Amino acid sequence: MAEATLLNLVLWLPLCGAGLLLLVARRNDDLARTLTTAVMVAQFAAAAWLYQRFDTTTAALQFSTAVPWIPQWGVSYLVGLDGFNILLVLLTAFLGPLVVLGARTSIDRDVTFFHALLLVLQTAMVGAFVAQDLFLFYLFWEAMLIPMFLMIGIWGGTRRVYATLKFFLYTAVGSILMLAAVIYLVSALQATSGVTSFAFADLYRTQLPLTVQMILLGAFALSFAIKVPMVPLHTWLPDAHVEAPTAGSVVLAGVLLKMGTYGFMKLGFPLFPDAARAFTPVLMTLASVSIVYGACLALVQTDIKKIIAYSSISHLGYVMLGLLSLELTGIQGAMIQMVSHGLVAAGLFLLVGMIYERCHTRELAAFGGLARQVPVYAVFFMIFTLASVGLPATSGFTGEFLVLLGAFRSAWPAHLAGNDLPLWLSVAAVSGVVLGALYMLRFALTFLFGEPKAPHQPLRDLSGRERFILGVLTVAVFALGLFPAGALRATEQAAVTYQQLVGTPRAPGVTP
Repeated sequence: MAEATLLNLVLWLPLCGAGLLLLVARRNDDLARTLTTAVMVAQFAAAAWLYQRFDTTTAALQFSTAVPWIPQWGVSYLVGLDGFNILLVLLTAFLGPLVVLGARTSIDRDVTFFHALLLVLQTAMVGAFVAQDLFLFYLFWEAMLIPMFLMIGIWGGTRRVYATLKFFLYTAVGSILMLAAVIYLVSALQATSGVTSFAFADLYRTQLPLTVQMILLGAFALSFAIKVPMVPLHTWLPDAHVEAPTAGSVVLAGVLLKMGTYGFMKLGFPLFPDAARAFTPVLMTLASVSIVYGACLALVQTDIKKIIAYSSISHLGYVMLGLLSLELTGIQGAMIQMVSHGLVAAGLFLLVGMIYERCHTRELAAFGGLARQVPVYAVFFMIFTLASVGLPATSGFTGEFLVLLGAFRSAWPAHLAGNDLPLWLSVAAVSGVVLGALYMLRFALTFLFGEPKAPHQPLRDLSGRERFILGVLTVAVFALGLFPAGALRATEQAAVTYQQLVGTPRAPGVTP
């Protein structure tokens, strides 16, 4: 089978699975779970095969499919893999089966519909990553909103209506502004070159005055910054996480939050490079504020889901910092950090969901001494906690180390030239590592050690299914931490391309 066909299979198989589910498993919950698992496993196998076949020596688009779709508008069905998206597609496919296995006991009503939504969401997320046409990207970007909205709204907690409305309003406002910017950008390309196209490669060549670039980047950035999320656009995230079912939280933290950082990396900064460089001090400041502020908020939370939600804001601030450094190590660190956060946050949210199923509370004060009662659970919890704080040998260390190295390498020449802001922002980012260790270790000490709380005795330790899910994630966390060379090779050419695109002036009279 040609690799291009296989990539289309990775993209569309979950959607076909959703249709099959609604046809043959509407009243059979076990069949729905089994079919969904089989589809997700098949998708991951195909994605892993493509990763093995991926040529790391070229920045060119691979396994691509290009078919004219709406020629009058210049819209094509154009999908493919490159160093920007290969790891994220693999991460999405990897987490899919684990999410389904994790939801086996926590979702007990409308099971078929829930799994159909999971599969639709899987296609939308992969589609947003592999799309190389802005029209196609926007369709997948919007399509992600619907299944996540329904998952929180139907299977969420007591404040699910408030959380879904907030989630919808934030993302919808950002999307509308991005749509307006997309239309203007394509029109500008047609006016300046006579080419009508939504293809990324064509849009990268659009020449726009700096002022126009700044307005358009502002529209794109608002949409992407909401998804990251960056301070002060982060307030929807804790509510969405707290009210979402465990599977929704895992998908949200594991993959959906990467859409914002991926959008900046693939579209926002390369499409408007002069504006990106002009906005760098502001965006770097917001990234550093997100790192520190997110960590401070995590430190004072009493709901264990909110602790992890705010830690996500802090960790994704590092991704933005790495992308803005324009240093090869920082950019690759940002890419690794995206994958690492997907693995670690997924593990932590699964662990929270597993203890919630047993105790029906997420209040930190209600827990204590879990290490004595559920030792296997405690071991996995400590592994993911240490990975979250960046312990060497885990994926968290690789990502954060490279980001900070890139940030300091970028800040030092500016410091020598008399501009100390990047250096101070990098120092602030380092303080986020210390704060991260503080809130996660405080969380673990309260949660796992001390006197056991009476209402939770006796507790059942992890089942074989739960050990398998967390064991697989643990292997991935250590594999990326101990052997990052493969991931670095896969992303190197994309990082170089990103440097060239963002570092090359596009507006007349602008110097890098």
